[in-house]
Amino acid sequence: MFRNREEAGQLLAQRLMDLKGDPNVVVLGVPRGGVLVAAEIARALQAPLDVYITRKLGAPGNPELAIGAIAEDGTLVLDHETIAMLNVPEAYLQEEQRRQQAEIRARTARYRSGRGPLSLTGKRVILVDDGVATGKTLEATIQALRQHPVRELILAVPVGPPSTIERLQRLVDRLEVLETPDVFWAVGMFYEDFHQVDDSEVQDCLRRYGLTATSTDRPTIQEGGDSNGPAT
Repeated sequence: MFRNREEAGQLLAQRLMDLKGDPNVVVLGVPRGGVLVAAEIARALQAPLDVYITRKLGAPGNPELAIGAIAEDGTLVLDHETIAMLNVPEAYLQEEQRRQQAEIRARTARYRSGRGPLSLTGKRVILVDDGVATGKTLEATIQALRQHPVRELILAVPVGPPSTIERLQRLVDRLEVLETPDVFWAVGMFYEDFHQVDDSEVQDCLRRYGLTATSTDRPTIQEGGDSNGPAT
């Protein structure tokens, strides 16, 4: 059980201290909640922080049920078994993809405040989320990042079910995870404070650590706002 996302990030940072001071390290947080975890890692490793946005595709009538995910570069991962089971129409899939791509563009502009993404060429990229459940969203993110000429791709998450972690481990060069409980219902059950993260918290993290992460100040935490949604 973690007190909050900040503590989870500090604990993950301890696992990654061999990378401290390496000028080739870049930390990428998955909005929204993953950015708070990633900010602590970036601060501890003195590495720059950026976001990488991937959106899950929600099922018809049940947007919280992921039937796939799409990354900011258009990489698409579909859960064909669930799609077939629910008999999801192709027209719905196309429309959901367009809707989530539009949301990605809006969030990218909002979070980065007009600046471009950090270069990943030749970098040791640490991808961070606040937890993982089915792993479909992170799978799409990993596949998208593999399109970049990165030197190494590292996944760091506080918690996830063993089957998902095992699957994701095969997709990255290194994986750091703190807890892999056999009984797993939702990421939030492993946090005392799993509040809904709003855009201002993400923006504050990026303002503090987006270019450099040598500051010892932590991001200002605010309550309320739109839900960051359950990890998938």
